[in-house]
Amino acid sequence: MSYSAATAAAFLKALAHEGRLMILCHLVNGERSVGELEDLLGLRQAAVSQMLARLRDEGMVHTRRAGKTVFYSLKDRNAERVLVLLHEMFCATEDSEREISPVA
Repeated sequence: MSYSAATAAAFLKALAHEGRLMILCHLVNGERSVGELEDLLGLRQAAVSQMLARLRDEGMVHTRRAGKTVFYSLKDRNAERVLVLLHEMFCATEDSEREISPVA
């Protein structure tokens, strides 16, 4: 049980940063390049890369290289489930369209 608690705490720590959380929210809807994430977040490449490195170290994202471009996608199914729940709790309104895909 203590291993599970430690794993859950590490997972929540990775989510406990606004920038990393926003990256994960964008990745729920599909694969994104570093450049796309920069544009979506309005942040510089160095900041985005640092946050992606942390998410990669935590095992939450998967990378795919196509030429010089690196694409990121969600690796952790549990992260996707939590992100959908967080979106429903804090972002979705009755009048707005869903911006995040539900877990199938």
